[in-house]
Amino acid sequence: MIFNKHSIPAYVSFAMISASIMVASAKLTAQTIIPIETQNNALILQADADKDLGTIYFGKKLSNSSEYSQVLNVFKQTPDYTGMLNSAYTGSGSRNLLEPAITVTHADGNNSLDLKYVSHDLKKIDDDVTLLSIVLKDPAYNFTVTLYYKSYYKEDVVEQWSSIKHNEKGNVTLHKYASANLHIKGAGYYLNQYHGDWAKEMQSEESKLTHGIKTLDTKLGTRANLFQPSVFMVSVNKPATEDEGTVLFGALEYSGNFRTDLEVDYQDNLRIISGINNYASPYTLKPNEEFVTPVFLYTLSTQGKGVASRNLQSWARNYKLLDGKGTRLTLLNNWEATYFDFNESKLAGLLKDTKKLGVDLFLLDDGWFANKYPRNGDVAGLGDWEENKEKLPNGISSLVKEAQNNSVKFGIWIEPEMVNPKSVLYEKHPDWVVKQPKRDEYYFRNQLILDLTNPKVQDFVFGVVDGLFTKNPDLAYIKWDCNAVIYNAHSATLKNQSHFYIEYVRGLYKVLERIRAKYPTVPMMLCSGGGGRVDYAALKYFTEFWPSDNTDPLERIFMQWEYSYFYPAIASSNHVTDWGKQPIKFRTDVAMMGKLGFDIVVSHLKENDLKYCQDAIKVYNEIKPIIWQGNQYRLSNPKESSVASMLYMDENKSSGVIFNYLVNYRYGVNSSLPILLKGLDAAKKYKIEEINLYPGTSSSIKGDKSYTGDFLMKVGFNPDVNSSRTSVILKIEEVK
Repeated sequence: MIFNKHSIPAYVSFAMISASIMVASAKLTAQTIIPIETQNNALILQADADKDLGTIYFGKKLSNSSEYSQVLNVFKQTPDYTGMLNSAYTGSGSRNLLEPAITVTHADGNNSLDLKYVSHDLKKIDDDVTLLSIVLKDPAYNFTVTLYYKSYYKEDVVEQWSSIKHNEKGNVTLHKYASANLHIKGAGYYLNQYHGDWAKEMQSEESKLTHGIKTLDTKLGTRANLFQPSVFMVSVNKPATEDEGTVLFGALEYSGNFRTDLEVDYQDNLRIISGINNYASPYTLKPNEEFVTPVFLYTLSTQGKGVASRNLQSWARNYKLLDGKGTRLTLLNNWEATYFDFNESKLAGLLKDTKKLGVDLFLLDDGWFANKYPRNGDVAGLGDWEENKEKLPNGISSLVKEAQNNSVKFGIWIEPEMVNPKSVLYEKHPDWVVKQPKRDEYYFRNQLILDLTNPKVQDFVFGVVDGLFTKNPDLAYIKWDCNAVIYNAHSATLKNQSHFYIEYVRGLYKVLERIRAKYPTVPMMLCSGGGGRVDYAALKYFTEFWPSDNTDPLERIFMQWEYSYFYPAIASSNHVTDWGKQPIKFRTDVAMMGKLGFDIVVSHLKENDLKYCQDAIKVYNEIKPIIWQGNQYRLSNPKESSVASMLYMDENKSSGVIFNYLVNYRYGVNSSLPILLKGLDAAKKYKIEEINLYPGTSSSIKGDKSYTGDFLMKVGFNPDVNSSRTSVILKIEEVK
């Protein structure tokens, strides 16, 4: 249970949502109780007699709401209670002494804000989804904040955001404008956060939160997750394990600068405030203008990290990820086969290889465009999105037709937000580029960023995509890259430069909205030099994301493991490449734990390696529904064991796939211990057999035996992973 020791924890049903309850304490006070309920949890808000809105309970919901009156008597308010420690949305400049969720300067220059409860409204969207809105208003100013809580009952997920509006006589300046302000009580708090860099994404580290403020943030403008993703976990009382402990998963649905403050206050409460980073971004809000913050997403589990991750994955597939319940295309990418050096003849050969390999699609990567400044390296051509006549004299359309002749689809790489200074676009429109007029240009990867705050630039970026589809209606896939961060932030056309970072992201979303309005079903990969832009606001528009440019399969095991806590397998693009020293089977088996692709020279494969890949794609096509839509269980952590093991199990607990990899090759390491399975039906009987074998090899797993789910979850199963069997995929099936 999580509660505020200065408040009275409570749980009520939705039928009691508008109840005003008289409570005996130092004096009688009228209290309005507002519950946000999911299948297993309850977040209870209360507007007290002074109309201050606070969080009085956040934890497991009570099974019997009639016990509510007993719970009220368990904890009493202390005499020094200020009424602000547990504020549901903390303002600054009045009674609050801690980090605020919102800070403003009113039209008359006053810097205080005191938000009081006015009303709330509950709308049932469907059997699973409910939207609660709560109106708060400053009694001294015509300034209103509406808090929104969108709850997903079955998934135990809540999305929270705020809407800020005023009708003062002049503009109001917003200095801080968070999406959410959570309040948690426990005996201690343990933060699991992530950091990284190019090819080093999703490195986790856990530490105990001490008194004061811990801030997770980015100021990169775009490619925001490059050094620090916005996702995090907080365990309460003790570090949560996979299957035990209370843990909150949080994430901001936003593709720009973010900021999350985690403050342990002087009374040992944890306050989590998350939203857009207000760095260099005071926002001038006009009368009657509405400022809507991005969504802060969270799920609470009292049964460890595994449950929380399955909640998020299910929610993402059902509600957020574009085509989350649909299918995906396997592909062959040309990047590592050719880099920038290709022509129509080479690509024709690769299209034949695509068919030979057995995947669905050929993806043409960087280097296909620009003429005055040909894209023969990463120093020129970005922005000039016409086919390079020397490489592709017959254009993209001829390649699309050639792909069709080979019974495969055709996709293409673009990076439409960026420009090389050495480009026709830059020569024609230097005012379209993000740069300070009084400072030298500073390049990230030899490129600058186009100013998406400018509607003309938005039209241009939309036109890049629209033009490709207009000329090539059968184009089947887009890989959208974003490789630079914002230096010298400035727009030549934006009147208020302090709005720049916010308006850039708004401009990006406007473009993506237009693309999806016209091309709603075309698969698109979200790429940003790897995982630099992975969040659920972006994934509304993309079917999948690129976790990292580091495709070493051993490194990918660790990265994919961490990503899987927050994103489902169907969203993760995993490619087989020549990175790493592992055999082709190991590389392919690792890539199969998501959306499978290849980036290899097919013609260089040995005969058995090619046959293995061809057979593996057939196996993958059979098991991918379980990987993409099944429940994921982490069985053996690569950080803690010599073997990494991951299970995907269907909803009926009748069929699953277990991936097992040797991650520690040191001499004498014991990798022969049985692995305990999870997510099975204890009463059912199962058979386990090895699949995806390399040609000419046989399995040491005897598939003729059957085991109860009870046995497999308590005694376990040995996949027989060792130095000669470094990768083992097992199929588990119910015995009818």
